[in-house]
Formats: sequence, structure tokens, C-alpha cells
Amino acid sequence: MVWSGTWVAERLGVELVGGPELRDLVGLALRRNPKRAHLLVSRVLGKHVPQSPRVIYETGFGLGKRVSDLLGPDIERAVVLGYAETATGLGHSVADGMGRAPYLHSTRRPVAGVARAGGFEESHSHATSHLLLPEDPRLLTGDGPLVLVDDEFSTGNTVLNTIRDLQERCPRSRYVVVALVDMRSAADHGRLDEFARDIGARVDLVTLASGTVRLPEGVLEKGQRLVAEQEALVSAPAALPDPGPGPFPAPALTPLGEDVGSDAGGSAGSRAVRVPLGWPAGVPDGGRHGFTPAHRIRLEASLPAMAAALAAELGGARRILILGFEELMYAPLRLAEAVERSVEAEVRYSTTTRSPVLAVNDPGYAIRSRLVFPAHDTAAFPDGDGERYAYNVAGAGFDAVVAVVDSVADSPELHAPDGLLAQLAAHIPRVLLTVVPSYVPSSPSIPGPSRHFERQEPSMLPEPLRGPAFSSYAPDEVGWLLQDMSDVELEAPTEEREEAVQSGGAHYAESLPVEYQPSAQYQELFKSALEASGARIARAVGTVTEIVLAERSPRPVLVSLARAGTPVGVLMRRWAQHRHGLDLPHYAVSIVRGRGIDANALRWLAAHHDPADVVFVDGWTGKGAITRELAEALTEFGGFNPEIAVLADPGACVRTYGTREDFLIPSACLNSTVSGLISRTVLRADLVGPHDFHGAKYYRELAETDVSAHFLDTVAARFDDVAEAVEGEVKEMLTADRAPTWEGWAAVERISEEYGIHDVNLVKPGVGETTRVLLRRVPWKILARSGAGTDLDHVRLLAGQRGVPVEEVDGLPYTCVGLIHPRYTRGATGATGKAVAAK
Repeated sequence: MVWSGTWVAERLGVELVGGPELRDLVGLALRRNPKRAHLLVSRVLGKHVPQSPRVIYETGFGLGKRVSDLLGPDIERAVVLGYAETATGLGHSVADGMGRAPYLHSTRRPVAGVARAGGFEESHSHATSHLLLPEDPRLLTGDGPLVLVDDEFSTGNTVLNTIRDLQERCPRSRYVVVALVDMRSAADHGRLDEFARDIGARVDLVTLASGTVRLPEGVLEKGQRLVAEQEALVSAPAALPDPGPGPFPAPALTPLGEDVGSDAGGSAGSRAVRVPLGWPAGVPDGGRHGFTPAHRIRLEASLPAMAAALAAELGGARRILILGFEELMYAPLRLAEAVERSVEAEVRYSTTTRSPVLAVNDPGYAIRSRLVFPAHDTAAFPDGDGERYAYNVAGAGFDAVVAVVDSVADSPELHAPDGLLAQLAAHIPRVLLTVVPSYVPSSPSIPGPSRHFERQEPSMLPEPLRGPAFSSYAPDEVGWLLQDMSDVELEAPTEEREEAVQSGGAHYAESLPVEYQPSAQYQELFKSALEASGARIARAVGTVTEIVLAERSPRPVLVSLARAGTPVGVLMRRWAQHRHGLDLPHYAVSIVRGRGIDANALRWLAAHHDPADVVFVDGWTGKGAITRELAEALTEFGGFNPEIAVLADPGACVRTYGTREDFLIPSACLNSTVSGLISRTVLRADLVGPHDFHGAKYYRELAETDVSAHFLDTVAARFDDVAEAVEGEVKEMLTADRAPTWEGWAAVERISEEYGIHDVNLVKPGVGETTRVLLRRVPWKILARSGAGTDLDHVRLLAGQRGVPVEEVDGLPYTCVGLIHPRYTRGATGATGKAVAAK
């Protein structure tokens, strides 16, 4: 029988070194991932390769028995931690094999009302950020052995980083790392013992097989070229014969190399049969918040009846697939195992996944087919969170499939014409759906904001920084919930910084761009723009402030998102003081795309103010990414309203705004010299500890060119001139439908595809965002709406200075859009034939 890693090995020169049992356990595929070319595809994990549920469960259970033997009496105090998403079911099975061990797995899904007890990054993964959300924090604070379970132990970085983080929070004397395969290189083998000595704890490793992957030089670039070539080819469906039984039934049940997701027709909503299970009350759907021995007992008692309900609907099916859902691996696995015991049919199990992998129609390749469908857990990820995949399902000869999802994922997207059920129905005659209730902790760690922050608050948080010691703003204008990093060297050349960010080697918040020093011509342009638009800005400031006072709170606590929101927050505070005699508190906090809002800043705010009075303020919306980031970040912090207030909302992303026109806001023309001489915020692990605010720099040396006060004073001087207009506008807006339409996001997605960029993060819409692209990123080109006037004078000047073309476009929904150089985008052609050159 052909090994399912042969295709990759022959074309890339990748060599799997190890005994024959290693090839029984894993095959190889190619990732669509810029961080690692190859993917080890397990045949016993139940993720990418449909497998006998008995084989999958017994593999994990057997590893658990080995851990139990290793720990001896210490097993009574052990806790098991699995890694999302791939090892959630494996970790749970290991915990079962250990008998009485409670279980917790990391998650990428934030859950409202559950406090984050920790988290870590998995640098090579498609989705890097993990959360730890135990209902009972004592799961992670005990002194017994902690057993960490992942599908493979390759470099060991993820596991060792997790242990290091947990050891700092709550030291233990013993850890056990469990994986299906140990694939460390010779250089990495000594690190585990050295690490154990460094932390003063014992660290054991338990695996089924060991070996390593030898990668030739340049394999990443060669792999990316190979993926690009293969994605241009679409194989015709061709069923392959079942290779027959074996110790690990082979993945040749999965014959297609075709990307079958996009054209599958028909609505599965009318074809999928919903099967109620009678899931036992109080039993979690998995280990996201913890799974105890008592939960395990109740689940075991209920499995036969639930399996019988499924078997009754499956009737005469001869080849059945039970399909789990991303992190929801354990519940459908146990259901599949129970069904396998109760029917005569062949039963296989696998799950959907977030990870993009190339499919190739070749017996020597581990991923033979791919279904593509939109994410359907949109209640947890409001932005849809991209595509999802099911591998080795189409063309495998299944005559029935049972899709198992949790209630959060039982959404319109699941039942849509292009959703998962429709994709399954296009290839499998009978589609059943069963829903496991999403678990709500019975004793939430955040019943209300006061308890959450009392439990989470560090021993002491510093008072806000204020001018003139930090920033050129007056001390009563704003308090900065930041730490001063003025003496730290953080700047990096723009091109180097852009390369590191786009390649995945660094996060944009780990460094700062070199501060742009505007020319005399550009400074004159700023001043003339401010004089011309001062009244327009004042009107928008008055409008958004009056709406906040009318709808949110009579005495709001203004919290600006540093730094673009800070001048707007100061102006809103000034309006409230000038028109109503209110002395509103105003602070600035850090929010970082992909990392969330500064949790310690929120804790400080909750300790000093009612979270219900907090109104988050920003300068403008582009496509709405920060709006979404804020909403997601606040799900774990009770009491705060995630609705943001902005001066301008050209992207139609919020309902509290001063205007939806896309015009020049002069504070977007400059960097620190219009924002109190404060840098962007910084979040770097070696500089920001668990009890620290995010950081920023105060550029005292730029005081001679500072126009922060001039900007504020010029706009505030126009308040009386616009008061009447504001009053009329607010009356109309308070009775109008101001619901977000997200038109901007749709436009950005369209532009991203039309220009062949395929990454919305590289498309920066609106005058403000375009200006910032020219000031601190590597711009590729500027799109300007035909006929745009003086609002774009500064954009044209900056673009000319940097040699960036400005292309006029008819029907552009924004005044302009900045496109960042897609340095790591392979040469691609957009819908209009515009080529993107890769560097």
C-alpha cells in the first residue's frame, strides 16, 4: 500500500525519519500557511482523516493508561490540559484513560461571562491565539501534576511556553507532555531536560512513536510554489477502492483532489434530518470550561440511548460518517463510538477544521478532497471568521453523514446554500444533523462586573499617566492608562517592520515605526486643512457628544482608544464642558488588533468607575476591524458596553457617530505631533507583564513641532458657530435608523479581491487610514474617488514624496483607499486583471 506521505516526500525532498509505526500513524500534506510548508496528517486523531471511532478513542485512552502508570499515586491530583483545536478530543480521551482526572482544553472561542485564566500563542498555527477559560480556576492553580496533550511534539515551543507561563502563575513540581508522535530534531532533544532544570520541575514525555522530519533548504518557498501550482489544477472526481482492514484503516476512503466547496448546489436546509439526542443536563459539550469525573459518569450513562436515536435514523446505511465540529471533537467521537458498537455498518469519524490544507488526488497524499464552507459559529465570532474545511469526506463512498455541532454553531450559515450541510448533501445521499447544547457554566466566574474584577485585580495597578510628565496635553484633559516606555528603543525601519509583520515573524504592536517628520510644505498643508475643516470637525464633535449624553449616560466616562481616539475624546470632553458645564473623566487605553484590549486598563476602570458609564471613543472607522476587535475583547469583561462612539463613520460600522462622510480629519495627517506627542501603543511579552498596562513612548524631543494644542483650540473655537446646526442634526439622528450596514467592510472585501491582494488587513479605507498607510506602512498604491477635491491634497503630496501612484476610481464608496504592498502575496491577478507583484 502506498504511504500517504509519498507525494510530498518525492516533490519537496521531505524525509520522514523513524520506524515503520511512524508511517502507520501519519501521512504528509501541504499547508496553505506561510509559516510551515508541510503538515503531518494523523491517521488516528479523527481530524483530517476519517477513521474508526474505536481506534481513535482507544489510542487516546491507551496513552492515558500509560500516564496513569507513570504518575502512580500522584494520579489522584492530576489535571489534563488539551490543545485546541486539533487535540481537544485526544486530550479528553487521555483524561478518560487516567480515570479520575478532570479535563480542560484551550479554546479560540471567547465566551461571554467567563473570565480568561490565561492564554498563549501557537506561532506555527493557522490561528495562533489560545484562551484558557475554566469555570473553576482551581483547575490551573493546584499543585498536582499537569498533563498537557497535543497531537504532535515537534519543536516543543508551544508546550514549553505554556508550562513556563503556568509555572510563573502557579508553580508545580511535575508536568507530563503527551503526544501521538515525538518529531523533535536532534537539536531540540536536549531542550526538554534543560527546560525542566530551569523551572525546577520534572517534565516527562509520553508518545506512541518518535522520529523527525528532515527538511531540505528552501522547502518553505518550494512548498508555496507547489501549492500555487496545484491550486491551479482541479482533478475530476474518481472514487477509489477501499484498501481493506488494517491496524489503522487507510485514508484511501477519500479519493478526491478537487476543491469541491464553491460550486456544490442545493440547500441542505430541506435535506438534513434533525435528530434530537436528549443530551444529559449539566454535562458540558466538551472541555472548554472543564470536564469533571462526575460529568464523565453522566455522559457514559446516556451514550447508549443517544446512539440508539441516531441508529434508528440511519436505517440501512452501510458506510456512515460522524462529523464533528472544530473544537467539538470529544462529544461526537463518543457518539460515533457508541453508534459503531450498535450498528453493523462501517462507521468512520472526523471533524471540520479551521486549517487550510491543499487537497491532491493521489494515493500517496494524505488529503484527497476538501469541502469549503463559511464559518457557522458566528455568534461567537461576529465577523464570520473566514472559511472552514472538511477533508477526505467527498467521494469517500459514505451513504450517510451525521453532522454534530453545538448550539452556537446551529446558525443560518450552517443551513445556507453554501453552508456545511449543503456541501455534505452534494456528495452524500443522507445528511443528519444533531445539536449538542453549548455549555453555560453553572457558576459563572463573572456573574457581574464587581466580582470579576475583584477576583482578577492584581495587588496594585498604577494611576494614569498625565501631562506634562507624559504627553503634551494638560493633566485634566486625559489620563493615559499606559506605561511609559520612552527610554526603550522600539523603532524599526518601515520596510523591515512591514516585512516582519506580513511574514508572521512579528506582530505590528511589538515595535514602532520611525516617527515621520513632516516637511515644511506638509505642515502648511495641515494648517490650511485645519482652518478649512475646523467647523466641520466641531459639528461632528458636538453631534457625537450630544448623542452619547442622550443615549448612553448623562455623565459618561470617556475612554479613548489610543492614540487616534485621544484627540477626539479630548474634544468631546471640551464640548460637554463648554455646552453643559460637565467635567467628564477621560482616559486613553490600548487596543491591539489580534490581541484585544488592555485587560489591566479595564480592571482599573472598573475599580474606579461604573463600567456601564464607560463610552469607548475612536477617531473614525475604516472597515470596522477595531470595532469588531473591541466587541470581541469585551465579551469576557462584564458590564462594559462594546458600542463605540466615533467622530466619523464612513464604513457604516457603528450607530454612535458625528458624521458618516469620509473627509479629512486633520488629526489623521500627523502622528504623535497631533496626539500629545505619544506613540502608538506597544504590546511585547518581554516588556509588558501580567500586571502591567500596555506601553507607549512620549516623544519629548518633538515639542517644537507639536500642534496638539493648536488642533484642539482651533476646533473648540468653532463650537459656538456650529451649536445650532448640531442641535438640529441631533434631533434628526435620535429618531433615525442608524443601524450599522457594514457597507465599508463589503467594499474592502471587494477591493481586496479585485486587486488580487486577498487580505483585508492590507486594504485601509478612508482618508484617515490612507494617510496612516502613507505615514507608517509600505504603501503600494492609493485609490482616489474621481473628483475628490482638497480633502486629498495631503494624500497626493505624501504619495508623491514616497513615489506611490494615485489611481482615480469611479464609484469608490470612500474618498480614498490605501493599499499596503502585498509583499508576501504570490503574483496574482484580480478580477479586473490588475497584477500583484510579489517581492
